[in-house]
Amino acid sequence: MSKFWSPKVRELTPYVPGEQPRERLIKLNTNENPYPPAPGVEAALREFPVDHLRRYPDPESRALREAIAREVGVEPEQVFVGNGSDEVLALAFQAFFCHDRPLEMPDITYSFYPVYCRLYGVTRHALPLDEQWRVDLEAFAKESGGVVFANPNAPTGHGHERQAIATLLSRVTDSVVLIDEAYADFGGESAIPLVSDHPNLLVTGTFSKSRSLAGLRLGYAVGSRELIEGLERVKDSFNSYPIDSLASAVGIAALADHDHFEACREAVITTRERTRGRLEELGFRVLPSRTNFLLVHHPDIDAAQLFVGLRERGILVRHFNTDALRDYLRISIGTEDEMDSLVEALEPLCT
Repeated sequence: MSKFWSPKVRELTPYVPGEQPRERLIKLNTNENPYPPAPGVEAALREFPVDHLRRYPDPESRALREAIAREVGVEPEQVFVGNGSDEVLALAFQAFFCHDRPLEMPDITYSFYPVYCRLYGVTRHALPLDEQWRVDLEAFAKESGGVVFANPNAPTGHGHERQAIATLLSRVTDSVVLIDEAYADFGGESAIPLVSDHPNLLVTGTFSKSRSLAGLRLGYAVGSRELIEGLERVKDSFNSYPIDSLASAVGIAALADHDHFEACREAVITTRERTRGRLEELGFRVLPSRTNFLLVHHPDIDAAQLFVGLRERGILVRHFNTDALRDYLRISIGTEDEMDSLVEALEPLCT
């Protein structure tokens, strides 16, 4: 540890992202989209006026917010954008959860949430999933410092319907309910239509997954004007220009191509369900998923052993070395050919 670090930095346990290997592997560990971005994205990159880069971008990212608002059916003033949804989430933790009351979340969900709690001094109250590994919405207290969870949940894959979220919001009214919809486009039902009736609801999304733009870093939030203004206050106290001009142009181009979006989304869903059946034939327990990944467990073979065996065969999946998830692998959905290679590599490991 460095003697120059602040005391809080010494106490941090940072988030560990999925490995980005240097060698050539079939990469099924970080839930990236296996298909390229929309053709309009390439055109936007090629045609972008380079001279614009000498000027600061629009601090309000108005054009991008308008495009997102049209896509999800809200007003631009109800949209906030950031440098990836992780940044949007971090700003939301600062804006809404830094107080004395504990923030409630599932004990198994996106592992960045506890990191934010430690970074910002937020007391975390972790609640167990139900017996079917679903986020237990009824367990969230009516009175708390807020609620945060991914829907569909990561890394378990289950997603609640909009009506279930509405029921939660009818009970939790005095604190912010933050729903992270990073994976909603792969089979989830978005809670965004509930925003107009619930001023404490904040929904976050990303261009990384269904829009194939993980390398661009572009995320957003949708909520009441009151919540969006809170995010803007934090942003403008930290970085007034999180979205560069090029990222804005690319994001708008990605949103414009609905046919490409639907084709990629449906391909991932089809491959996911085909892969589920083939893994079950190999003896895996596969959790239901509304995401672009599967969480799997083999009752007779150690998950760490499978992880190493796949790596030796040129395939990288995610193994979480935690008490709750030690027996599971999370497998991102790749192309049909990549998933064929996965199953072929698993066959000798499972016999």
